[in-house]
Amino acid sequence: MTAADEGIHPFRIDIPQRELDDLHQRLDRTRWPDELPGVGWSYGVPRDYLRELAHYWRHEYDWRAAEAELNRWPQYTTTIDGANLHLAHVRSPEPDATPLLMTHGWPGSIVEFIDVAGPLTDPRAHGGDPADAFHLVLPSIPGFGLSGPTTEPGWEFKRVAAAFAELMARLGYARYGVQGGDWGAVISRELGRTLPDRVIGVHLNLLPNSFQAEEPGADELAALPPEERERTLASWERLKAWAGERQGYADLQSTRPQTLAYGLTDSPVGQLAWIAEKFKEWTDSTDRPEDAVDRDRMLTNVMLYWLTGTAGSSGRIYYERAHAAYWGEPPEPSTAPTALAVFPRDNFVPLRHIADRTNTIVRWTEYDRGGHFAALEQPELLVADIRAFFRELRKNATG
Repeated sequence: MTAADEGIHPFRIDIPQRELDDLHQRLDRTRWPDELPGVGWSYGVPRDYLRELAHYWRHEYDWRAAEAELNRWPQYTTTIDGANLHLAHVRSPEPDATPLLMTHGWPGSIVEFIDVAGPLTDPRAHGGDPADAFHLVLPSIPGFGLSGPTTEPGWEFKRVAAAFAELMARLGYARYGVQGGDWGAVISRELGRTLPDRVIGVHLNLLPNSFQAEEPGADELAALPPEERERTLASWERLKAWAGERQGYADLQSTRPQTLAYGLTDSPVGQLAWIAEKFKEWTDSTDRPEDAVDRDRMLTNVMLYWLTGTAGSSGRIYYERAHAAYWGEPPEPSTAPTALAVFPRDNFVPLRHIADRTNTIVRWTEYDRGGHFAALEQPELLVADIRAFFRELRKNATG
């Protein structure tokens, strides 16, 4: 690799108007399916809801305003391991700020971090302690949005973690924290596991392999305190419900992501439905995803998939993991100090006695509201939890 290949180049989002015109024309020509009466969300996204959302997307949503908002962040691209990697690098005005790599998941993007970036980088301006400041590095996962599409197989989470470690080195950060949920949690944990000399702490709002994966036996339950016993049963029940009703998207993306990609890449309403369903099912919402997440934020997130044509390449991370040599093996232990912020409407019930087997848990906080997209749903809670975790790590490091 030449020095030029390792360069970090300024980037600015500037979508040609013809692509927005094409989107509008496609929305105008949507071919709508039939629908059974009175079934609500049980068969998928209700047609009346999606019609109204698509109409808003076509006639009221303002991509140029969203584009300008994202462009307030300094953005860059670089090539790592043959992939084009996009990132926002938001430095704090506080010179001694802690570097923090934050990673999104599927079907998310760096849009997830819009409402937390300001308080994290500049706590002084948001009523906080300047000692809690962070320099934020917000990459798009290879294959997702502005880091996509990828051009070769093999981009599973371990390869992504290695690429992000190289990114942090190129940015000059020898020691840093990591944070994430969904795939971002898997990648962040892997960084902490493999680079404990560089990663000072791992903050997660989802912990992989921390739930009850099989029906608990009587002896297993009897050995647990009553509260953990109840959580274990709840974890198993939620996993069964997930397997029966909610994991179809993952099965498709783990087996035939290319076939799925044709429909999502050709139809904006198809792409919208595929993502909006998850924002409804995985959030602390009741009737529609907007109960939990701002509508324009959700649509900006959808736009980053649509405008980059990365429905297929983002889904491939599921395929690559399911076909990797390590698939099905137990998680490898991590010695990195790890914090988990538990939001009740996330997909699985995490269990401390399972988490402790392979993680070094030093902070475990449970909240009474919020779901899978914590940075979008409960930005204040997430910011406070991240600050508290790294503040405690700093305190311990200085004695």
